[in-house]
Amino acid sequence: MIAGADYVPLIELPVEWEWAIMKAGQILGIVILLLVSLAFLLLFDRKVWAAVQLRKGPNVVGPFGLLQSFADFFKFVFKEIVIPAGANKTVFILAPLITFVLAFVSWAVIPFANDVVISDLNVGILYLFAISSLGVYGIIMGGWASNSKYPFLGGLRSAAQMVSYEVSIGFIIITVLLLVGSLNLSAIVESQRDGIWMWHAFRLFNFAEFPANILVGVTMLAMLVMFFVSALAETNRPPFDLPEAESELVAGYQVEYSSTPYLLFMIGEYLNIVLMCAMVNILFLGGWHAPWGPVDNPWLGFLIFYVKIWIQFFLFAMVKAIVPRYRYDQLMRLGWKIFLPTSLVAVVAMGYYVTFIAPAAATAVAGAQ
Repeated sequence: MIAGADYVPLIELPVEWEWAIMKAGQILGIVILLLVSLAFLLLFDRKVWAAVQLRKGPNVVGPFGLLQSFADFFKFVFKEIVIPAGANKTVFILAPLITFVLAFVSWAVIPFANDVVISDLNVGILYLFAISSLGVYGIIMGGWASNSKYPFLGGLRSAAQMVSYEVSIGFIIITVLLLVGSLNLSAIVESQRDGIWMWHAFRLFNFAEFPANILVGVTMLAMLVMFFVSALAETNRPPFDLPEAESELVAGYQVEYSSTPYLLFMIGEYLNIVLMCAMVNILFLGGWHAPWGPVDNPWLGFLIFYVKIWIQFFLFAMVKAIVPRYRYDQLMRLGWKIFLPTSLVAVVAMGYYVTFIAPAAATAVAGAQ
C-alpha cells in the first residue's frame, strides 16, 4: 500500500449485498448460540430433575457429564430413520421440519441487548403471534401422518391445548402493550430501563408512585404468574404435558418418530421453551436491563439477558420436577374458566389505568414540580 494513496478495496460489493452478508452472519451466530445453549440447557434440565430426586443424573460423558447432550445428538443423527409402512411419508418428514424451522424463525425479533436484534420490527409482537399460530401445524401433521391412533390423539390434544392457552397469552400481552403503548419488543424493554422497581413485575413495590401504582402493580404481578403458567401449557411442559402423557398415549404425537425427525421435534420444543423464558424477561423483568438501572453496553446487556433466561429455565425445570401432572379436563378448565376471564378483566383494568389514573398521576407530579 502506497503512503498517502486512497485505500481501494479488492472487491466492491453493492450495499444490498453487504447488508445481506451482515444479516446472514447475525443469523448464523444466533443459530449457533441457540443450539449450543440448548445442549447445556437440556443437561441442566436433567440435572435439576435428578437433584430433586436425590440422584446424580448424567455424569459419565465428559467432565461432570457436560458432553452428554452432544453424545445424544450424534446418536440421533446416526440412527436409522424408520418410517411406518402406512404413514404418509411426505407429511411425516415435513412435520418435524416445520416445527424446527418455525422455532428458529421466532427468534428473529427477540432483542438480546441494546441494538442486538436481527429484525427490530415495530410489530414484533404480531410477528410472534403469527409464527406461534403456525407452530401447531407441525404437531398436527406429525400426529396425522403417522397413521396411528395414539399419535393422532396426541396431536389433537396438543392442538386444543395450544390454541386454548394462546388466547389467554394474547390477552396477557395486550395488558403490557396498553401499559407501554408499543408493539415493538425493544420499546417494551426500554420502558423498564429505570431499575427493578420499574420492571412491570415489580411496579407494585415502587412506593414513589403510590397509590397510583396499586392497580397496575397488582395487575402486572398477576399477569406474570399467569403468563408463566400459560407458557408451561403452550410448550407442553409438565405438569401440562398431556399430549405426551406416557401413561395414556405412549408418547403422544411423536411416538412413531425416531432418529433425526424426533431430534428436530425435541429441538423445536426446547427452543419454544427458551423463547417463552425470553418473553417473560422482555415483558415483565426488564429484558437486558439490570436491577440497578439501564444497561446500554451491548455485551453487558446480552450477558444479563442470558443469565435471566437461565434463571427462568431453572423455574421451568423445578416445576417439571415437583408438580404432578394435571388431568386434561383440569387443564382445559384452568385455561377457559380461570385464565381467560381473569386476563379479560386485566385488559379492562389496564385500559382504565392508562386512560384515567396514569394521566392524573402525571399531572399531579408535574404540578408538584
